Amino acid sequence: MKIDAVELTLFAWDDIPPTRYTQGTHNTSGRSNLGLLRIKTDDGVEGNAFLGSAVNPAETDAGALIRFLKPVLMGKDALAREELHAAMRARQRHLGLRAIGACDAALWDIAAKAAGMPLYRLLGGGRSEIGAYASSQMLESRDAYAAEAARFKAEGWKAYKIHPPHGPDEDIKVCEAVRTAVGEDFTLMLDSTWSYRYPDALRVGRAIERLGFLWYEDPLNEEDIYSYVQLRQKLDIPIIATEYPLGDIGTYAIWLTERATDALRGDICSKPRTSPKPST
Repeated sequence: MKIDAVELTLFAWDDIPPTRYTQGTHNTSGRSNLGLLRIKTDDGVEGNAFLGSAVNPAETDAGALIRFLKPVLMGKDALAREELHAAMRARQRHLGLRAIGACDAALWDIAAKAAGMPLYRLLGGGRSEIGAYASSQMLESRDAYAAEAARFKAEGWKAYKIHPPHGPDEDIKVCEAVRTAVGEDFTLMLDSTWSYRYPDALRVGRAIERLGFLWYEDPLNEEDIYSYVQLRQKLDIPIIATEYPLGDIGTYAIWLTERATDALRGDICSKPRTSPKPST
């Protein structure tokens, strides 16, 4: 099953509401674009993946994908994912991980279609459904967070994750306002997107423990593993990190050996699966 085409089609995405999740990721123009990646094989099996988002237009990565990754893929066995992944990662200096992640996802799509089963089952999944939660942007006031959380609860969502304004004092007040709005029996989480230094992270963590939050996500810079270790020792609330460690799978190892977090996040777009080195 040889790859005989790698195509990326860009679609305009207009009329996007103002979008902001962190200080550095926002869209105020109302415009972006998305890409549909199609990897085709000579057996007629086609793998698809999306590229781009409201804050990262597909055009940011599209040129590098075609210039640097298409030559790696053309003519190769579509099922040789380990070999292809290693070859793509070798070109990481020239492009972003999002482009590699899209190709990786499309190759897995081919594998699942060739096997005649859904991808989640090919990967070993047994559940037929999984819970979902609503997630906020950065909003203009604590009242706006409270109103949005209450609206999501009324619409039937079972949980709400807060992306706060990033000042620890105001962030605590936002969490308090949301808890008041939705009551004690509604599941809440906080994703602080790497915003605090250790003393503030500890203070916010203790506040959301008191408020009964389910987890505390990315309070510190992902390179500050020492402080993550200290934070986890001081708090009872589960800590989740991080989809952006530098390097490959070896970078994750220290999170495990140092017990720096209760759960490690994955993100198919920004952290594609890392291939093991071949044995000799």
